[in-house]
Amino acid sequence: MTNENASVQRMVLGDVEVIRVVEWHKPFAPASGMFSGATADVWKDNEDWLAPDHWEPDSDWAVLALQTWVLRSGGRTVVVDTGAGNGRERPGMPPFHQCQGDFLGLLARAGVRPQDVDVVVNTHLHVDHVGWNTVDADGEWVPTFPNAQYLIPAADDFHYGPDNSYGNGVQEVDRLIYEDSVAPVHQAGQAVLWDGLHRIDETLTLESAPGHTPGSSVLRLASGSDRAVFVGDLLHSPVQILQPCCNSNACLAPEQAVASRRRILGRAADERELLVPAHFGGAGAVEVRRERDGFALGAWATA
Repeated sequence: MTNENASVQRMVLGDVEVIRVVEWHKPFAPASGMFSGATADVWKDNEDWLAPDHWEPDSDWAVLALQTWVLRSGGRTVVVDTGAGNGRERPGMPPFHQCQGDFLGLLARAGVRPQDVDVVVNTHLHVDHVGWNTVDADGEWVPTFPNAQYLIPAADDFHYGPDNSYGNGVQEVDRLIYEDSVAPVHQAGQAVLWDGLHRIDETLTLESAPGHTPGSSVLRLASGSDRAVFVGDLLHSPVQILQPCCNSNACLAPEQAVASRRRILGRAADERELLVPAHFGGAGAVEVRRERDGFALGAWATA
């Protein structure tokens, strides 16, 4: 992966250019709280490569990246997840409350203008995946990407949207997220709801992988001999490759999340798909291989 600076990196998979846009990379939360199902020794036993990109041993905090992946495929520009956004009310979520980042500046450095984006993929509707769906225009939230089709998992739209009356475990902050980052896309007529499978083009296909949220999804890339799968929050840490039964504390349906994780990891190993999670630091993407009855990390991504 080539680095233009720490925030914009590029690689090519088949005929698809992949651009990584990193807003920040830092300690995020105590590892023992965020991944309570991880065994006590998995962090220490793998400290030599987990630190410093994925774990801070002294504080025992998990290190995460907030990042977006931009794909140039078939003459179109596809943005995968849109970060946390600026100026949002996010009570109880300090990392995302009233942020003032330079996401659009980073996109510009990557050569991406909002008006040139054709497709926005929200892998799911959590706070840090939909924030830059919209921008504040004179006190009104409007789509950031005026010419884009926004692909939104139907199950998440139902769960977090008004049809569910903000019930079934949805918190007040989830209502705020939907109202400022999702509802305006609907109002602009740019939202496309999908379920199961959704083909974007000859190279890119969305697939449901529920558990983290009801509509959590992955984006599969197949171009030439190269394969990749952008897995959103199916994993937050490489520890979950070593221990796929370990969920993050944000998984709404733990057993379903484990089943989706095992299925996607197994296919990635069998079909040699590069695994591209939303929040991995370091190279950001890694190969997976089977090891006995589980999985192990292969090589990290290169240009």
